[in-house]
Amino acid sequence: MSEPVDPRAPIEQRGLYFEEFEVGARYRHRPGRTATEADNVLFTTLTMNPQALHLDAAYAATQPFGRPLINSLWTLATMVGLSVAQLTQGTLVAQVGLDDISFPAPLFAGDTLIVESEVLAARISGSRPGQGVVTLRHTGRNQDGVVVAAASRIVLVWCRDRGES
Repeated sequence: MSEPVDPRAPIEQRGLYFEEFEVGARYRHRPGRTATEADNVLFTTLTMNPQALHLDAAYAATQPFGRPLINSLWTLATMVGLSVAQLTQGTLVAQVGLDDISFPAPLFAGDTLIVESEVLAARISGSRPGQGVVTLRHTGRNQDGVVVAAASRIVLVWCRDRGES
């Protein structure tokens, strides 16, 4: 018989342990994140990317989208970041990889990135006892629902009982 739970006990915000991931489950991560020109310039210059499409408004005005594009790697990083609190905060061992990354539409300063994640696969690690491998599909949309980014992400997470294999 389990012990009664004290309703006054603090509840710790954390990600999911391996056993809590259900294949097919979808998570909507809120709030979204509005991209700013400052985000774009800072990220682009911090990563040593001189692409004029991100940094030069006059040049970008002469290109097909007519204005600076938010750096796609900022979009990818922010898309993953928006999922952390709900999925992997404190339960992540390591990010294993990213795959099938696409940016089907541009993101601009002033657009709000809204992210949803789906659990595609989950299996116990064969080489790391007490850990599991989870594949997530992150999809980022702008405020109008247009998909601006998508990526599959493979993560290594702790099992609830780290002694299990």
